[in-house]
Order: sequence, then structure tokens, then C-alpha cells
Amino acid sequence: MDGYTQSVRNRIAVDWETVPELVVDPGQIPPEVFMSGVLPDTSGNVKPVASGAAKGMTLEPYLQLRTVQQHVFAAATVITSMYTEAMQSSLPAHILFPQIARIVRTYLNTKVRIIGTPVDVRAAMLAPYYGQVIGRLVQSLRPDNTAGEAPEIPRYESRREPGSTAQVSFWTGRDVRDTVKSHVNYLVADTKKWEQQAAQYLDGSHHVHSWVKNAGLGFGIPYEHDSMRHEYLPDFIVRLAGDDARFVILETKGYDPLADVKRAAAERWVSAVNADASWGHWTYRLTNQPADVPHIVSELAGQPAPTR
Repeated sequence: MDGYTQSVRNRIAVDWETVPELVVDPGQIPPEVFMSGVLPDTSGNVKPVASGAAKGMTLEPYLQLRTVQQHVFAAATVITSMYTEAMQSSLPAHILFPQIARIVRTYLNTKVRIIGTPVDVRAAMLAPYYGQVIGRLVQSLRPDNTAGEAPEIPRYESRREPGSTAQVSFWTGRDVRDTVKSHVNYLVADTKKWEQQAAQYLDGSHHVHSWVKNAGLGFGIPYEHDSMRHEYLPDFIVRLAGDDARFVILETKGYDPLADVKRAAAERWVSAVNADASWGHWTYRLTNQPADVPHIVSELAGQPAPTR
């Protein structure tokens, strides 16, 4: 998939439950530092050039240069331009901008968490956080279905045919496991235990029609981080048993600082593909415990969860 298509006439919205929280850490932008006169020596090491006490510098004067409202308007201007270009939107700026400005303010008020003191939401408008705020909000803008707007749908790659597990063929030096219900003859594991445990359950579950490890498939979910486009490669694609084409994108993951960003991207992908209705019904699930996989699959299959 190359991106998304929106045909917004008047109203945009944000599903706030799926928007990742932004944590502002003083370790990234210290509120106060001490500096003295320094220069690099011939080896590149920085050394003081004069004796004397170091001078303290704080963020406070810089933060005071703009009010929160000025930051909101500046960010909304950038997002309006990016949204119009990315979605090829013909929605007039005088209709789009006020809606985005309200969304930016809501994000700063409800989705920004500042560690320590001072608590000043304007710190979220500094690097490296500013780019993350812009990227997360651009990706979160949707047609307002409650106002009668058509849902967002996928924009497919024009030079690429639909993929298939029949096309998977590659060599690997990683650990592999035999499979039963996978269309690919081996599981290529990226973990020591987690993926093997999940695959063992998927192979033996009567709720599963078939499954495949997402290796060599070319299946990626687009997302942006720090103003750069990336692809999220979830672990498994599972087809549930039954006559209906029901699929689960399943991720078994330990700690990942971008887990919320990737989850939001996957939820967006699922919503758009389901709105298109050409490829069955899709669901995304993320678990930090492989033991939860049986319960996730049972729940989605509409069956009682197995006893722990």
C-alpha cells in the first residue's frame, strides 16, 4: 500500500483513543545547563579556554518567546499544508485550518505528558518533540464519519500486483521451525522463544485456518516518525477458521519505544482496508506476553477463551 485516500468535503476528525501519547523528558532537552568558554583542541576534544565559573542557561527565555496559542497556530499552519499536499485535498484552508488548530490544542492539553518540572507544554514544540507532534497529528487526521464524510480508503501501489505467500522464497541463516498451517514451509524466528511459542499455538489451534510469519512477504504498514517515512513489519498474519475471510495482524513484542506509534499506524491500516471491503475483515492485536496469543485468537474467533 502506497498511502491513503480521503475525500473530505467539510469535516475532519481524530480518534483520540488511537493517538500516541508524547512524553517530554528533560533528559532530551534539559531545562537548565551550565556553560563556560570552550573550544575543540587538535584531536577534537572540547576543553575550556578560560578559567572562571560556568554560567547557567535555562529554556525559560526561549519558551517565553511564543505563547501556547502562537505555537498552536504555527503547528496548525504546517499541518494544514502537509495534509493538503499528502491527501491532495481541495478543502479550502479557511475551513481546514480552524479544525486543525483545535486538534493541535487538544493534543497539547490531553496527550502530552511532561516528566519533572517545570511543566510547560511549550517544551513539546521544541526539537526533537516538535517533529513528532506534527507527524503524529498528520497521520491521525481522518474524515469525520459522524458528519457524513466518506471513510478513508487505501491507495494501492500502481506498479505492484497483490502479494501472495506463494511468492515467498529466500535463504536464511536464522533459527527455523517446521510448520503445519503456514503456507511457508518454515518459521524464520527473530526471537529466542516468543515467536516460536506463538507459532506453536497457531499451528495447533482449531480457530486458525492458516498463518504466516511476515518474513520475505513484502508486507509493511507505512508510518512517519521524526518527519521520515518508515515501514512497520508486524510479526504474523493469521487467517481465522470459518467461511468468512477474517484476518488478524498479530504482533508479539517486548519493549519498543515506538510501540504506540506503530499500533496507531496498524489501526489506521486496518480501518482503511476494512472500509475498502475488498480483502476481507482485518483486526490488529499487540501482545507483550506470548501466553496471551490463545486468548486473543479465541476472542476474535468468537469462542470461549482457554483456561490459563
